[in-house]
Amino acid sequence: MEKLDLIIVGAGPTGLSCGIEAKKAGLDFLILEKGVLVNSLFHFPTNMTFFSTSKLLEIGEVPFISHNEKPTRREALEYYRRIKETWKLPVKTFTPVENIKKVEGGYKVITPKQAYFTRTIIVSSGFYDVPRLMEVPGEALPKVKHYYDEAHPYIGQKVLVVGAANSACDVALELWQKGAAVTMAIREGEIYPRVKYWIKPNIENRIKEGSIPAYFHTTVKEILPDAVILQTPEGEKTIENDVVMAMTGYQPNYKMLKQFGIEIPDDETRIPVYNNDTFETNLPGVYLAGVVCAGMNTSKLFIENTRDHGAIIVKDILQKIGKEEE
Repeated sequence: MEKLDLIIVGAGPTGLSCGIEAKKAGLDFLILEKGVLVNSLFHFPTNMTFFSTSKLLEIGEVPFISHNEKPTRREALEYYRRIKETWKLPVKTFTPVENIKKVEGGYKVITPKQAYFTRTIIVSSGFYDVPRLMEVPGEALPKVKHYYDEAHPYIGQKVLVVGAANSACDVALELWQKGAAVTMAIREGEIYPRVKYWIKPNIENRIKEGSIPAYFHTTVKEILPDAVILQTPEGEKTIENDVVMAMTGYQPNYKMLKQFGIEIPDDETRIPVYNNDTFETNLPGVYLAGVVCAGMNTSKLFIENTRDHGAIIVKDILQKIGKEEE
């Protein structure tokens, strides 16, 4: 087995930021990513524009130059590719971590390709990999999408958008503008108050004028091949339907975290157990970094307010393994 000081699980912006700090400290490390570089960003909607400015997304003292103040998905992918090349970060993509095992002096990290020995681990796996399911009959049908790419495949289709937060409103508006027949099912009695300020009045006006019919205080009861059954305040309602865009949010990969042995409280937040000062979990030498630290509170942490996690963690690692920072 290759012997390392550190393995970072996840090559998103936080994982890359942790890698930069490890590089500065002279650690022997590797970043393992189950998909592509910045996998979550790659699976964002094709035409997405970030809410954050490019300045707030910068890491590693590398300027993020974008055409506008708020960068696009395409510009972000280009930027993080440049981060990897600038810092010469050792990233292995398409290498999922299947499990970790405690061994003398550290951990054995098991992947389908090979096993690695590492003294410490940082888990920066984000929360975009596992959608929050509605858990209703028919949710496994191919017509149900938990990730949105672009409008073109759905032109002329009857699309139900489930949800009322940023993603749901963005998707509903883009699909409607491009020619889909859009309906929304919203659990609450209004559009989520924190929807982007330039999106909220737009979606509310489309609903008010009837361009995008919306059912409030409504949940999906069942999904059929050609229809959807909604539970509304007036009772069940069946509407014709070709596609369901379930923009119901995402959550950390709790199955993976539990398999590693990281403790997860059985409460509403499900925030993994870790030390607030060092980010070390209940497993000695295993740390959490980035948005995974927020558990189900996925709106609390973002790229811009987790950029310091790597520096804090690497400082603690250096003290543990007895290396001096260069």
